[in-house]
Formats: sequence, structure tokens, C-alpha cells
Amino acid sequence: MFLGDDLLPYLVLALGAALVFGNGMALVRPPRQAKEGELSRAPVGRSVVMIAIGFVAAVWALASLVAG
Repeated sequence: MFLGDDLLPYLVLALGAALVFGNGMALVRPPRQAKEGELSRAPVGRSVVMIAIGFVAAVWALASLVAG
């Protein structure tokens, strides 16, 4: 099997890092011009919650990989 027994921690690490990076970039660099029907900025509260969830998931997965 691809990556053996460590597949799930790697997937959680990738998902958590993507949550942190994607939502962080949405807050730091909003689109220059919003399209019709879209928000001009990402909602700050939701983005911060998603960054926190992604950070916890990434740290947990990294700890699982290092410990195991």
C-alpha cells in the first residue's frame, strides 16, 4: 500500500496545512476585484476558526508521524 501505515497521518497533515495556508492567504491577499455575487473579503471569523482547526490537525498529524 502507498506510504504503508502512515497514509492517514500524511493525509491529515496535508489537509490541515492546506486549511492553514488557504485561509491565511484568503485573509492576507483578498482578490483585487470581487466578481458579481462574491464577497470582497473572506469572513475573518470563519477563516480564523478554519486556520485554528487546520493548525491543530497538522500538529496532531506531525506528532503522530514523529512518535510512531
